[in-house]
Amino acid sequence: MKVRNENQHVTGRVKQRPYWLVILSVFVRAFHQVGAAVYLSSYILAGIHGPPIFYLGLSVVTGLLLIVTEGLRHPQSYREVSGLGTLIKLLALGAAYHNYLPETAAVSAAFIIAAIAAHLPKNIRHRLVF
Repeated sequence: MKVRNENQHVTGRVKQRPYWLVILSVFVRAFHQVGAAVYLSSYILAGIHGPPIFYLGLSVVTGLLLIVTEGLRHPQSYREVSGLGTLIKLLALGAAYHNYLPETAAVSAAFIIAAIAAHLPKNIRHRLVF
């Protein structure tokens, strides 16, 4: 039985991944941010109607690659705060895209949630939620 004090929290397992995969994920993340930025701007800037299909595809493909590369290092990421943030982001983006929620507000909220979840301290970001 583990004894924990109030400063210790249960975090998900961490595995090693090859260094080349770490470097690859940095570049994939950079391309994901470009696609995501254009996607966001298509909802908050006047004159752009809907996300350009290339950038939508870039966001989706690189997002999936990021989920895979992070899943190799954090196999329980779907149970962590970061995984919950990703799920909420995807639900908000899908609801906005299909007009279930106000587009500008939902897409903006999804990006704020993603930024917060990605930049939380490691001991919080990888804390197990369930």
